[in-house]
Amino acid sequence: MVVPVAFFALFFAWPVVSIVERGLRVDGVWQFGRFGEALSRPEILDVLWFTLWQALASTGLTLLIALPGAYVFARFDFRGKGLLRAVVTVPFVMPTVMVGTAFLALVGRGGLLDELWGVRLDTTVWAILIAHVFFNYAVVVRTVGGLWAQLDPRQEEAARVLGAARWRAWRTVTLPALAPSVAAAALMVFLFTASSFAVVQILGGSTYSTLETEIYRQTVVRFDLTTAAVLTMVQFVAVGAVLAVHARTVRRRESALRMVAPEETARRPRGIGQWALFAAVLLSVALLIVLPLGVLVERSFATSQGYGLDYYRALQTTDPSGTFLVPLLDTIGNSLRYAVVATLIALVVGGLAAAALTRRAGRLVRGFDGLLMLPLGVSAVTVGFGFLITLDEPPFDLRASWILVPLAQALVGVPFVVRTMLPVLRAVDERLREAAAVLGASPWRAWREVDLPLVRRALLVAAGFAFAVSLGEFGATVFIARPDSPTLTVAVARLLGRPGELNYGQAMALSTILMVVCAVSLLLLERLRTDRTSGEF
Repeated sequence: MVVPVAFFALFFAWPVVSIVERGLRVDGVWQFGRFGEALSRPEILDVLWFTLWQALASTGLTLLIALPGAYVFARFDFRGKGLLRAVVTVPFVMPTVMVGTAFLALVGRGGLLDELWGVRLDTTVWAILIAHVFFNYAVVVRTVGGLWAQLDPRQEEAARVLGAARWRAWRTVTLPALAPSVAAAALMVFLFTASSFAVVQILGGSTYSTLETEIYRQTVVRFDLTTAAVLTMVQFVAVGAVLAVHARTVRRRESALRMVAPEETARRPRGIGQWALFAAVLLSVALLIVLPLGVLVERSFATSQGYGLDYYRALQTTDPSGTFLVPLLDTIGNSLRYAVVATLIALVVGGLAAAALTRRAGRLVRGFDGLLMLPLGVSAVTVGFGFLITLDEPPFDLRASWILVPLAQALVGVPFVVRTMLPVLRAVDERLREAAAVLGASPWRAWREVDLPLVRRALLVAAGFAFAVSLGEFGATVFIARPDSPTLTVAVARLLGRPGELNYGQAMALSTILMVVCAVSLLLLERLRTDRTSGEF
């Protein structure tokens, strides 16, 4: 169980170590003095400070806005619930470059708000924070809501029967049970926003810079691998420290929980308060998620001659400039194939890791919990570039192999599988497994009869997350995608980097197709989860 997890972790660490070695090792001698030189520069200190405080602000704002949504999706039953759940997840699959572009079209110069009220938020930190909420809303809703939907509400009701007020009952019963899940969601949001690249680059312009954008600038623009290596190590150590604190804190709060089927906890809103909360969540989803997505769709049809399908028709032809060797529509099939393989890899590795961590088999195994989360906080530019320069010799010469892309995508998917399944697996009462063993069940049958029915929902949620992040992964894929089989995200980024109305329109069209593909895939997942969990809609 531990062997494939360890191999996967080493596979991730290998390219990162290679980049650091090339930047800090000169003629066989390590130049550790470069750390002090780089970190004493005022512009680097400014980057470190902005990276930290904007990530904390983005995480707090996301939790503030998304936790009510998690409650609504977990406890309320309403028509169109599956469709709305898919809609709020669509932003998470979008390439971050498209998130930045969508908000630029909404709040930038000539954007919707500028045209209607003369309001511009580009080059301000507010545009960055709001875009981060847009991108990470689904992380909180699905991670926290998945567990919240299975908590037995009778425990909180019992506290109220004993005289506790509604707020005190929730604070003393429900909140402690949700704490590991909330912490997991906060951790993922923090890591994503701390390593934010395209959103900051597009919306912040030259005013703001994070570690991710600075590593890219030092690597690609200046080719200063020394400074890039120093910043990579700083990021690596910082993320490791955050993960260590998180693991220690959450482990103290975990306990076995009474779990029930989700359909037993969901009901229609009742009373003015619940209907007001439901309406507020719908309004926030409409403004923060549906509106930016609508801007993208509108731009994909808006041509210089009026609205039409010109940009979509252009996707069927081969690019005459030679930038793309295949019609752009082929990138959809490529992305889906890569995402399916990456999801399977992520489920196998992440599932084994979660099972190993649940058994608490020593400090070495628990150490993999933090190690498997590192891909979320370490620069995707470093990972992709590291793959390119390390996997170029036998027996690991994978640069020309298609499998390299899903392997890189699975790196980002594994943490979501682990973080989604682990709280639920640890919440399973160990006495149920012991009872099955006493009755003669083998470990495999005990897992199939006890664990699987309780974690099936979390497994499907994890699969949805892994598929979504694989479909929208860009940072590492851009370095290793083959010219004859580019992914959809790579095609969008390259189109946006080329001038001309046609290129911009095709990028909008491809992004709209990506949204539709994601929404359909998530709806199918919702339907599958519904069919296998006794009818939740």
